[in-house]
Amino acid sequence: MFKRRDRLPIWQAILQAVWPKGGWGRAALYVKHRLRRLPDTPRKISRGIFAGVFTTFTPFYGLHFVVAALVAYVMRGNVMAALLGTFFGNPLTYVPIAVVSLNLGHFMLGTEMRGEVDEGLFGKFFRAGEDLFWNSWYALTGQSVDWTATAIFWNDVFLPWLVGGMIPGIFTGIAAYTISLPLIEAYQKRRRGRLKKKLEEIRRKAAARALEKAEKKADRHKSKGEFNG
Repeated sequence: MFKRRDRLPIWQAILQAVWPKGGWGRAALYVKHRLRRLPDTPRKISRGIFAGVFTTFTPFYGLHFVVAALVAYVMRGNVMAALLGTFFGNPLTYVPIAVVSLNLGHFMLGTEMRGEVDEGLFGKFFRAGEDLFWNSWYALTGQSVDWTATAIFWNDVFLPWLVGGMIPGIFTGIAAYTISLPLIEAYQKRRRGRLKKKLEEIRRKAAARALEKAEKKADRHKSKGEFNG
């Protein structure tokens, strides 16, 4: 349902992931309109937004939609709002999220990041991915496996990021909830007012048409009675 009929080239798909068509401002506007039009209560939608924003501070990349949906389900929030809330995480925010989460996580755990964040972080992601791929193959073929790179990734990146991302994730999620709740309530109230006004206008026009038909029918009966007389 959400697939494109004309598949984009890889380079264009990557470019649009970094900078969407129309810019991130237009993408944010689209998300805002989608959130306001969700058919649910403002509190459930806002709880969903909290879940989505909070999830962007976790290191579960590739699974953010799944994690956000689970968090929203546990909080009894709107799942679609949670999925839209994950758009808070994008190429413009991932770097500061990573820096804050990792530094805070290492501080809380009393550890240090080995190597520079800007080059060591991505390198450890890549080597952990290689570990997962090749060790899965080695296990299938009966060869010995080595999870050294995965262990380094766990200790230096994943665990500190998971621990350190909790506090800023919760505070940012609460801020998103606090801001979105009154906005969604006001929007839904105005929308209900517009719908009520339209419904009243439809009813008024229907009543006017019914009255007009009744008057025409009465006129016909009157004319018929005068003719017979």
